[in-house]
Amino acid sequence: MNKSINIQTDTATLVIYDLMSLKHRINDDADWWSLPEDEVEEINKGNVLFLNLGDDGTYKVDIKNDIGEYTGSLFLNVPTGKVFIGAGEDVTGGDLEPDDSDAISGEFITLEPGSYEVRYKKQGSEVLISFTKAVFTENSLEEGVYL
Repeated sequence: MNKSINIQTDTATLVIYDLMSLKHRINDDADWWSLPEDEVEEINKGNVLFLNLGDDGTYKVDIKNDIGEYTGSLFLNVPTGKVFIGAGEDVTGGDLEPDDSDAISGEFITLEPGSYEVRYKKQGSEVLISFTKAVFTENSLEEGVYL
């Protein structure tokens, strides 16, 4: 897959997840994920990836088949195949979830349902990611991911 997505974030965060994986968070506060223990818990379950970008602003997310050298990788569960890639502030919560409206900064991509290793790296205002089918479904972080 080769695709580019432009996002604008006011939380310096990129989020990647299948909406089904966070349905249980829809009634939580909109900023539930700003609590480090909640953020890490959901990442470790493979429900979501939060990549802290360091600065607010506009980013180009390039999805590639192979990104070569990478900063890190995490596992992501994709139960439905519909994956949102966008600004952290648009994650499920506060009785809202991403949709196709203009108010959302990000896009949906389609993957075959399953587990994926997501490799990532940041180069200036560009974030490169790749998805590779995997058998693992959980991560073991002690703190969030900072690029």
